[in-house]
Amino acid sequence: MSARLQGKVALVTGSSQGIGKAVARLFVAEGAKVILNGLTDDAASDALMAELGADNAIYIAADIADEAAVQAMAARGAERFGPINVLINNAGMNVFAEPLEMSTAQWQRCFAVDLEGALHCSRAVLPGMLAGGGGSIVNIASVHGHRIIPNTFPYPVAKHALIGMSKALGIQYAAQNVRVNSISPGLILSERIVEWLASMPPEERQRQVDLLPPKRIGEPIEVAYTALFLASDEARFINATDILIDGGRAQLYHE
Repeated sequence: MSARLQGKVALVTGSSQGIGKAVARLFVAEGAKVILNGLTDDAASDALMAELGADNAIYIAADIADEAAVQAMAARGAERFGPINVLINNAGMNVFAEPLEMSTAQWQRCFAVDLEGALHCSRAVLPGMLAGGGGSIVNIASVHGHRIIPNTFPYPVAKHALIGMSKALGIQYAAQNVRVNSISPGLILSERIVEWLASMPPEERQRQVDLLPPKRIGEPIEVAYTALFLASDEARFINATDILIDGGRAQLYHE
């Protein structure tokens, strides 16, 4: 059986850790050439490059909130591996605040990264996808884009908007064979979540697990496999759709 992404070039933002790292590893294993991205060069990006190898990946530091930096990143990646036909918009940040106490700068940075960053990346790769006959964009949204958790403002506002943007772009370019979908992970054991769980008493950690119908927390690879499916030609008739990956938690009526 051939690799599922053989011949494809993928840009994966925020790929030094968590979901992005799992996606990058899986995509290389499935035959893709991968453009890795993070905010800066660091030990995590160096380690991932050493693991994946220069024949399969290139790491480019860029702030996705900076449109010029994103355009330069996409151009450099395409120069290295060829036209980009898969984009995984994974990079993001949490901004949790009380609305009346939140600063304007917090609001602006949240949207600059979590929404506008995905738009910058999409606009950077869409011309090549359209010229090349198609492509797949997968935006990593969140369960926060479906259910409101108190004291997390304005993060869910940005994630609701990201899901809406995915649908709008998907419809806009469907006839030109460009598919745009989103994935909404729930609680996933990224490095950030591991640190968060470690900061709480054991009984609260167990309560977080017990809230989930499978009685366990999701793993980054479980999100990565969904991204792989959506990026592959197996999902060629799936477009403008959001997929929840939360073990069923969002369907519960009560905690």
